[in-house]
Amino acid sequence: MQISRNAWDALQSGDSFAIAAALLIGSNGKTLLVRKRGTTAFMQPGGKIEPGEPAATALALALDEELGIQIDTAQAQFLGMFSATAANEPGFDVHCELFRVVINGPVHAAAEIEEAVWVDSHSYVQMQLAPLTQDHVMPIYLNRC
Repeated sequence: MQISRNAWDALQSGDSFAIAAALLIGSNGKTLLVRKRGTTAFMQPGGKIEPGEPAATALALALDEELGIQIDTAQAQFLGMFSATAANEPGFDVHCELFRVVINGPVHAAAEIEEAVWVDSHSYVQMQLAPLTQDHVMPIYLNRC
């Protein structure tokens, strides 16, 4: 579900957490999905937002740490706020501030990322996706990009 900013603040609780994630678009129009070490679901790259931290800043830090991508936060286009069941934290919900980021250079899986895969509108269909990716992000990718 897409949620408003006022509802967003009310959702932060002990059984949920906030992340910033990227609908990362390569020069060929494909989007990048990542899988964390020891997990099975693919999702967008990104990271948890610390209290008081701007979401775009959290995203830039996570992209650098996880994929070796440096972005200017001004290049991150805000797409909306979405919630879903967390893929890797049983019993938790994730609240995501999603940004579209276009890149032209290579990515290198690092830190907790075990696998990074560029996908298009056909190649992701057989992959196991995180609920947020399946229900919100991929539909945006398919409709807007």
